[in-house]
Amino acid sequence: MTVLLPPASPQFLREDEVRRGIELIYFGYMEMISSADARLSETPYGRAHHRALYFIARRPGLSVGALLGLLRITKQSLSRVVNDLKAGGLIAIDRGRQDRRQRLLRLTEAGEEFERDLFERLRERMTNAYSEAGQEAVTGFWNVLAALLPEEDRRRALNL
Repeated sequence: MTVLLPPASPQFLREDEVRRGIELIYFGYMEMISSADARLSETPYGRAHHRALYFIARRPGLSVGALLGLLRITKQSLSRVVNDLKAGGLIAIDRGRQDRRQRLLRLTEAGEEFERDLFERLRERMTNAYSEAGQEAVTGFWNVLAALLPEEDRRRALNL
């Protein structure tokens, strides 16, 4: 394990320490997502499409309502994203077996390939960072991110 930063100060709740954490999350996310953004820039899709594909890949058969809750976007925005992905042949929409009004989302073969390409770009960044930071740091990182979530969102995120 490589020590990337000195340990947090015992006064880790001070403004400077909190700002450091916010900045590291911000810049780390920008760097991680940049490789997926580069691939997305070659397509008509953006980050909202990517997030939808990611969660549909994680939970095939995810309902439109559940996806709406995960993404926290408006129905209108989600409708556009879903329609774009369907028109692009990346997702299929099935009716629920018990409730025919329910629309269940799954990736098509083309959608699986595209999502896998995007995921591999993110995975490479994350595995490199995990390897450099070490197991204990990864656990601490997960705990901090989980603590940022409200309890109901935390349970949902941990059960994906």
